[in-house]
Amino acid sequence: MEISRTHAAGGLPAAFMTPGSASFSDFLASHAPQMLPGSRVLPPGQVDAPHGTTIVSATFPGGVIMAGDRRATMGNVIAQRDIEKVFPADEFSCVGIAGTAGLAVEVVRLFQVELEHYEKIEGAQLSLDGKANRLATLIRNNLPMAMQGLAVVPLFAGFDLETHAGRIFSYDVTGGRYEEHAFHAVGSGSMFARGSLKKLYGPDLTESDTVAVCVEALYDAADDDSATGGPDLARKIYPVVLVVTADGVRRVPEDEIGGIVNQVVDARLARPDGPTGLRSS
Repeated sequence: MEISRTHAAGGLPAAFMTPGSASFSDFLASHAPQMLPGSRVLPPGQVDAPHGTTIVSATFPGGVIMAGDRRATMGNVIAQRDIEKVFPADEFSCVGIAGTAGLAVEVVRLFQVELEHYEKIEGAQLSLDGKANRLATLIRNNLPMAMQGLAVVPLFAGFDLETHAGRIFSYDVTGGRYEEHAFHAVGSGSMFARGSLKKLYGPDLTESDTVAVCVEALYDAADDDSATGGPDLARKIYPVVLVVTADGVRRVPEDEIGGIVNQVVDARLARPDGPTGLRSS
């Protein structure tokens, strides 16, 4: 990446030796704006690109869960069956993507570097609110692309080291940031996922029960939204589920998610519309 032809002592470009903001995206905007996801020049006409769909998140005592289905669509075509849409942002937070898949993944990667760069420059992590605000800025910078149909609408969640609780943040395409309480969902199947969460979620659920509720919500979203992929038992493609607690971010292992998915599918054979409440069988 060519940033400047003027090199300081040691061979590094002068831009790397100039004091400035702790924000990596601000550094790129000043010295290599063409590297920012929202700075691309698009060709005229309609751009067809794969889109990611449904992400759900729910809190539980001691942390927060985020889960995403694995389907990406392009019009009426399944563009990818096993895309991953939920990623660790840093040690104590995660982010899920909905919208234009390729662009959203670039925004997530930039966000990950942004948080790591801040920590190295300042010697401390951003607060969870600070992280949520940084993501809002990256989304706002993508507004020109969103106006051309390439929107990025992530869901952000993390463990707040100050309040010792899981928190969830949603966004709009302009970078508006909104804190959600208890649970939330984004993407094309979000309306159905939120309906499922409303009937199944409880504030005192255990971590494992909250994971199961999120899997149920994704199943309900796939049941009514063709762009959301249900569990693919033949290919063993299951939702990606991350858990964030005081111990950090961990991905729930495939075999554990597979066991939950099989329980959900077996229960749906007896009751296709799923459970009606927390204690329903």
